[in-house]
Amino acid sequence: WQPQIIFYEDRNFQGRSYECMSDCSDMSSYLSRCTSCRVESGFMVYDRPNYMGNQYFLRRGEYSDYNSFGMGDSIRSCRLIPQHRGSYRMRIHERENFQGQSHELMDDCDNIQDRYRMPDCQSCNVMDGHWLMYEQPHYRGRMVYLSPGEYRSMRDVGYSGMRLSSARRIM
Repeated sequence: WQPQIIFYEDRNFQGRSYECMSDCSDMSSYLSRCTSCRVESGFMVYDRPNYMGNQYFLRRGEYSDYNSFGMGDSIRSCRLIPQHRGSYRMRIHERENFQGQSHELMDDCDNIQDRYRMPDCQSCNVMDGHWLMYEQPHYRGRMVYLSPGEYRSMRDVGYSGMRLSSARRIM
């Protein structure tokens, strides 16, 4: 198994290319822009350097135009999603610093507010697996990638004032 993503300057896999096999915090030193890519394994891509800005999960496949997956600007950085075998566990909390009501997720949840009667999710602890959280129910809207670790505030991952409404495991 070889993680890999190949970025192209132009749409439809044209122009200069850059092959990446791990995290890359700033692609501008390799390509002036990135508008299409071929993906062999799961990657998060970001429209700003240093894993900032809007982020998108790309599974294995071909993406001939960054607009095809909702990105409004060129890809500027990427992060490899490691393969995970085993269980998935995440504890979500209503307020920052693990305060308020909490619930443990072990599988996908398409609507946190409905399932748990929890008005908001402001912090969480990812114990096992890699997760995507979305601002709207049913895995829609902006997303944020969460690897194992503690997140005392969603502001720490660039999501201030955004309600997180659904969560999905990256399988």
